[in-house]
Amino acid sequence: MSKRDWRKLDESDVRVRPGKGTRPRSKRRPEHADAEVAMVVGVDRGRWRCAMGGDPNRVVTAMRARELGRTPIVVGDQVGLVGDTSEQPDALARIVRVGDRASVLRRTADDTDPFERVVVANAQQLIIVTALAEPEPRTGFIDRCLVAAYAGGLVPVLCLTKSDLASPDELLAAYAELDLPVVVTRSDEDPEALRERMAGRLSALIGHSGVGKSTLVNKLVPHANRAVGVVSGVGKGRHTSTQTVALPLPEGGWAVDTPGIRSFGLAHITPDDIVAAFPDMKEAVEECPPGCGHLGAPEDPDCVLDDLVSSGAATTGRLESLRRLLSSRSGLEEHSD
Repeated sequence: MSKRDWRKLDESDVRVRPGKGTRPRSKRRPEHADAEVAMVVGVDRGRWRCAMGGDPNRVVTAMRARELGRTPIVVGDQVGLVGDTSEQPDALARIVRVGDRASVLRRTADDTDPFERVVVANAQQLIIVTALAEPEPRTGFIDRCLVAAYAGGLVPVLCLTKSDLASPDELLAAYAELDLPVVVTRSDEDPEALRERMAGRLSALIGHSGVGKSTLVNKLVPHANRAVGVVSGVGKGRHTSTQTVALPLPEGGWAVDTPGIRSFGLAHITPDDIVAAFPDMKEAVEECPPGCGHLGAPEDPDCVLDDLVSSGAATTGRLESLRRLLSSRSGLEEHSD
């Protein structure tokens, strides 16, 4: 540039390069086409244990990629991993993608809690573990677990433990109208029937503390070493499982052991979510008035479900079973916990 041209410059000719903090960031994110598929089998303090390709012999530790933000990742999720998947002790991969969920088991702390918690994803069935004695069975809790299973797309299975201490007949009669699969076990025998039902499936086990859930898991999964507690003198169990974890079954499939809980909130579930699990009644409720809770009189005097019984399309026992579940969801059962 000549001296004459230099004198013609003014402040508009000055080019200022922006600093690193002011550069516009691209909204484009890498597609990670090379991400490997894995299943989350454990979560601990911001780290996820993932089985590569669902293989229990290839488990790596991963962190959540920044682009996922606060996306919840739970046991059972199918995720995409990139980075170090060498399975070395100090290896750390990144979770860059979370797959769509085929089913979700959710709960809230109580019926007024607006924040729902995902317990496990993609489980095919929910094993509701209930002791027939020590502690006494609580039908309200069973009903709430059934509601959560129906609403989340899981097949519920009632597992009655400690049949060597009490007969299951009375409890079985209470659920006879629900077409609910039932497995009865003894404390002194191998749970063969339960083992067969869980083989090749992803099954979540849930139950009150002290009902024998961890004992069952130890029998189903060799070397699981789940802590086993005792029942106190007032019939309350002590929490033994403190984290949700997926354990591989020798016959194939996974057993997801969840922490023992004393309450199961259903604030996130609507009455129609429950009725949807009853094919013989699902279409009928479309004729109910808006906002109908399907509980019948006096709460819902115009509910059309009563007409199904009078017309012979449904039995009285089946309708009573449905409404018991609806009452449990509404918090009308005093013994729901």
